[in-house]
Amino acid sequence: MIGRRIPDFLLPDAAGKKVALSDFNDSKALIVVFLGTQCPIGNAYVPVLGDLQKKYKDHGLQVVAVNSNLADDADSVAEHVKEFKVAFPVLVDSRQVVADIFEAQRTPEAYVLDRRRHIRYRGRIDDRFGYTYKREKARRNDLEEAVKELLAGKEVAVAETKPTGCIITRESRLKDEGEITFTKHVSRILQKNCADCHHPGTAAPFSLLSYKDAHHWSGMIRETVVERRMPPWSADPRFGHWSNDLRMSTEDIDTLVAWVDRGMPEGDPKDLPKSREYAEGWQMGQPDVVFKMPREFTVQAQGVVEYQYFVTPTKFEEDVWVQASEARPGNWNAVHHIIVFVREKDSKRQRGLPAVGGFAPGEEPKVLPPGVGFRVPAGAELIWQLHYTPTGKIEKDRSEVGLYLCKHPPQRAVKGGAAINARFKIPADASSHEVRSEAKISRDVELISLMPHMHLRGRDFKYIARYPDGEKEVLLSVPNYDFNWQHRYRPAKPKLLPAGTTIQCVAHFDNSIHNPANPDPKKEVRWGDQSWEEMMIGFYSTVDVLPATQGQNK
Repeated sequence: MIGRRIPDFLLPDAAGKKVALSDFNDSKALIVVFLGTQCPIGNAYVPVLGDLQKKYKDHGLQVVAVNSNLADDADSVAEHVKEFKVAFPVLVDSRQVVADIFEAQRTPEAYVLDRRRHIRYRGRIDDRFGYTYKREKARRNDLEEAVKELLAGKEVAVAETKPTGCIITRESRLKDEGEITFTKHVSRILQKNCADCHHPGTAAPFSLLSYKDAHHWSGMIRETVVERRMPPWSADPRFGHWSNDLRMSTEDIDTLVAWVDRGMPEGDPKDLPKSREYAEGWQMGQPDVVFKMPREFTVQAQGVVEYQYFVTPTKFEEDVWVQASEARPGNWNAVHHIIVFVREKDSKRQRGLPAVGGFAPGEEPKVLPPGVGFRVPAGAELIWQLHYTPTGKIEKDRSEVGLYLCKHPPQRAVKGGAAINARFKIPADASSHEVRSEAKISRDVELISLMPHMHLRGRDFKYIARYPDGEKEVLLSVPNYDFNWQHRYRPAKPKLLPAGTTIQCVAHFDNSIHNPANPDPKKEVRWGDQSWEEMMIGFYSTVDVLPATQGQNK
């Protein structure tokens, strides 16, 4: 557990208010402690935890308790908070989801998280209690020592101790439906949540189409779904609803974990769902049109490769409308990202070109809503921008892009925009440097996608709509930005933005030693193309409002 990063989670507090782990992003250190209302050892430590909160609050410490006990509900937790005068938030984990993420076993069991929410300490609060003894004074204040070392920028000397207290009894969240098998249960979960990426010829490192695949990778499946690393998704669920939400349900996670723990039975082949056909290497099936780079490119073994640009003629004799696109690297190891721009015939324009599609770490295919299309003019050229990352040996690449055409003439054309700030300067060792940008909406539009973009020091990103009447609304919050999973967030319903709306973007960058992806925490960072430099871009896509909805409230 030491070193594991805890994903963002959302639980109600004792008063019923929804609280996320990311709400404490400003804290330099976070104590997460599992408590129960009736555990005497846990109750004895409530004042100790309150004293720690008070003593180190000005140094950046926050204490948060989680109650995952079957015997407790919101009312009993609220009464406990009142009776013991608990001076820190207490969250109610009635489904024991957070207890599973932490693998918590007892109350009290304490965890110390650093600013990036990696576990730096796990175990007891101190050594006063054992099952056969009780001391008046502690010989070692393990939890406080871990906090002091973390706040001082040191490694935690004793990172793990054995907690003493009451067992957190687990309740199976599975219905009694007999044996869980691959053919009847697991195959359907993997097909729904995983197979679009985990099939041959894609960026995923292995396939998950067969029983043999799932059996061989069962340990990895169990770990990644419990830790919420897979399927990857970063949006705070309190803001917005997304048509491409990748989160796996708690019920499906429970089923996968139970199947692995019960020996991974295969089941009757007759129970298998109808298999899905995948065009080799394409997530969305065989495109209507495929374009390749005009030639193969050789990537040097080491050093820095400048952005490469290529031109491919489309040879379209008339305008074409695109419903979706998927860019596919020819060499998954060497290609960092692809952007495919469209330039009209005989144009010499170099900048500000519209993009028909692209690929970046974790990016999904670009899909437009029904009735919306992207126009590729007759005779247009595709301008390729490729960023290559040397792998230590010479690599070859010839990437391609597939276009899925509109079956009928679209009602509206998609338009792209971006709120950009390229004039920032991130100081060395800064752990939460704020950068803002904004863009003005000049006419009534509907928002159909948002895509935040930063590099390795990106920590969080938020889109806020400031409406003409002065009201503000959070459109999207990504509290734990991950450079390796750059999602395009598509609203479940188009969001009306009236003329005069300002899209504000607020981002924070972690240039400190606590960011494990940071190339050099001693270096000041400015805008640049390479991943060790930084960007701050709030991409968005809109369409004009249909006459029938013109003038409606947001």
